[in-house]
Amino acid sequence: MIITKNSTTPEALRETVLTTQSMFRVAAIQMASGPQVQANLQEAARLVELAAATGARLIALPEYFCLMGMKDADKVKAREKDGEGPVQDFLAETARRHKAWIVGGTVPLACEDPNRVRNACLVYDNEGRRVARYDKIHLFGFDMGQEKYAEQDTIEPGDRVVAVDTPWGRIGLSVCYDLRFPELYRALGEVDLLFIPSAFTETTGKAHWETLIRARAIENQCYVVAPAQGGYHVNGRETHGHSMIVDPWGVVLDRLPRGSGVVVAGVNPTYTAKIRRSLPALKHRTLGKPA
Repeated sequence: MIITKNSTTPEALRETVLTTQSMFRVAAIQMASGPQVQANLQEAARLVELAAATGARLIALPEYFCLMGMKDADKVKAREKDGEGPVQDFLAETARRHKAWIVGGTVPLACEDPNRVRNACLVYDNEGRRVARYDKIHLFGFDMGQEKYAEQDTIEPGDRVVAVDTPWGRIGLSVCYDLRFPELYRALGEVDLLFIPSAFTETTGKAHWETLIRARAIENQCYVVAPAQGGYHVNGRETHGHSMIVDPWGVVLDRLPRGSGVVVAGVNPTYTAKIRRSLPALKHRTLGKPA
């Protein structure tokens, strides 16, 4: 592709890029991870291989793909230093082996608080180089009688939004509970794909998961890739599953209700550009003045 100097605005340049890119495949992996890191990595390797065999060049793992411990504090015991450790080595090597970009669900990384971790989504390019890190900002809190969660007890929140350029466009990163906060996605700016690795509970997922995923795709006029934990876990937790890939019109292109597996779909940048031209909602945004 040749971009001439006539493309005088960022918007014009972006549309040129979108409309000249060819269609490509993305994959979202679903797991029901357990308390043994090595066993989870073996299962993740098997599923990434299946995804790569479909021709997917962007492959995303779910939140907590490497560990769903018997108790919340187990993730603190399994934490890794930033840039080193078996889980990070696995992600880098897997990306290199399959010549694919990997969105590494989440990995527990050490922080200054010895009793907590950062829940970090790491992105590796097709040569195994880490190109992005996003630390989950919004921490899940839920209390419905016997079912309770308090992520702030073991996780330190991140404080910055992260988007990264790839050969297939600009991708925005978020994790699970972030899905409920649309202002985070606006802060990312204009992106071509959103990745939302998650471990939604069955209770909240059954009520809200699909609605929220499709809403984020529609309002941001982009594809959403949502890999999830899905099934019963050794620790007694039940996650909702329904990993899915959704297009900019809110259409679910592929999904997996329960169990381990892979969902795959084609991403068409020309279609994204068409949607944004036909219904330029992103350009119509205005902020009302306070009364």
